[in-house]
Amino acid sequence: MSLSEKTIETVKSSAALVAENSESITSRMYEILFENYPDTKELFKDADPDQYKKLAAAISAYAANIDNLNLLSQSLETIAKSHVKAKVKPEHYPLVAVAFLGAMQDVLADAATKEVLLAWKDAYLYLAHILIVREKKLYHQQ
Repeated sequence: MSLSEKTIETVKSSAALVAENSESITSRMYEILFENYPDTKELFKDADPDQYKKLAAAISAYAANIDNLNLLSQSLETIAKSHVKAKVKPEHYPLVAVAFLGAMQDVLADAATKEVLLAWKDAYLYLAHILIVREKKLYHQQ
């Protein structure tokens, strides 16, 4: 699995706008997630109250480094370990995708064009795949 040059280009070109609005996007994402999938609240019962800020920073870092993820390897490892501790499973990722893309659309409004949303969807699915593979290994080691 890999990202197309078009996806990378679109994510990078929208990275500043997303970073500027990242806390609003992640706050809205959690609202959508918990409203549509109330069972997911359990995954966040031990989360930092500023979880949305951590996620906002992670999204901004991902967008800025999407063409060089090696720079994020330590952060991705930390995220994977945190997900395993919270009992995140592969089936949770599509729920978050729906909430994240919905939040982008709500917050960015007209700037969230079909092209931008499609690129971010592809970027999200790519990152989700990386995390799912790593988390599977971590669960197996338990």
